[in-house]
Amino acid sequence: MQRAIDLAAKGKYSTKPNPAVGCVLVRDKQIIAEGWHQKAGQPHAERVALANAKEKGVEVAGATAYVTLEPCSHHGKTPPCSDGLIEAKVARVVVAMQDPNPLVAGNGIKKIQAAGITVDVGVLETQARALNTGFLQRMQDGLPYVRVKMAASLDGRTAMADGSSQWITGSAAREEVHKMRAQCGAVIMGIGTVLADDPSMTVRLDDATLAEMGLTAEDANPIRVVLDPHLSMPLSAKMLDLPGRTILMTSKHSVEAESPMVEQLLAQNAEIVAVASVEDKLDIESVLHYLADEEQVNDVMVETGAVAAGAFIESGYVNEVHAFIAPVLMGDKARPMFELPSIVNMSDKLQFSITDIDKFGDDVRLILQPKNT
Repeated sequence: MQRAIDLAAKGKYSTKPNPAVGCVLVRDKQIIAEGWHQKAGQPHAERVALANAKEKGVEVAGATAYVTLEPCSHHGKTPPCSDGLIEAKVARVVVAMQDPNPLVAGNGIKKIQAAGITVDVGVLETQARALNTGFLQRMQDGLPYVRVKMAASLDGRTAMADGSSQWITGSAAREEVHKMRAQCGAVIMGIGTVLADDPSMTVRLDDATLAEMGLTAEDANPIRVVLDPHLSMPLSAKMLDLPGRTILMTSKHSVEAESPMVEQLLAQNAEIVAVASVEDKLDIESVLHYLADEEQVNDVMVETGAVAAGAFIESGYVNEVHAFIAPVLMGDKARPMFELPSIVNMSDKLQFSITDIDKFGDDVRLILQPKNT
């Protein structure tokens, strides 16, 4: 199963919105064929492994299939994998975890068992779940997995008082951020970030690195989502002329009141979506539900300034914070990582657990998860 998990990880950048899945076929304790799901719309891991066996001329009947996620039982862009394993006459299927997708949800396991094939479930389930945190959350809760990324100095500052911030961290940390973007279905920023920095928010990695990730320059970019309650997006914004999609999330009032601006933005290739709002603040839950329901986004990265980042933290919908800390000091006049108006007293403090620490050049990344308090 560990080999199947390693194979599945090869597709973690390229399978969205599908989960990353690996499959290994074994007979007499020897791997006879293997495969992984490489891209949405292409064959699933089980079908790839069976094709690999056919190409090698090895017999699959009587073998054991190790799969990181329950084989699908429904017709989508590809035929059901459960049918493929049954037709191949495998003797046993070992599944790391059941698929929470309502279209599967145990039906694949039942179908395989009904064909007289032994099925075991729960082998290395924790590792298998870690492969697809975003997909699992979208299937179970109807929300994407949210990571807030911040680059800061040792004294917790993200930009100088005049807004300049390039570059706090080094090239190795910035490359990792581009890989994080490539793994996400959407990257979210506040309109303040656009007005201050005019960012691209694209994935800028060389072709060789993209190829290793199973991507091309054309399909690497996540959806760019700008929280823009008053439709303040400049028509000259750089991202509107770049490859990929840009969605402006705004209020219903702004759409109704700013009809000429709406037409101009649409003409500049922006997409405009009205979500629930209170006064001049967009409802973060509505933003996330839209991305999960309408765009099938599994993973979201929030890359923005202190105001919007603080709003996400206070919303309670953040699953992880990725804090890239550079060994520099920027002083007390520089801008903070988060603006958190709800925190007044020590008893209001928000607590996190550090789940991982990585080093990129001279910089350190802390991965943190909110504590349930």
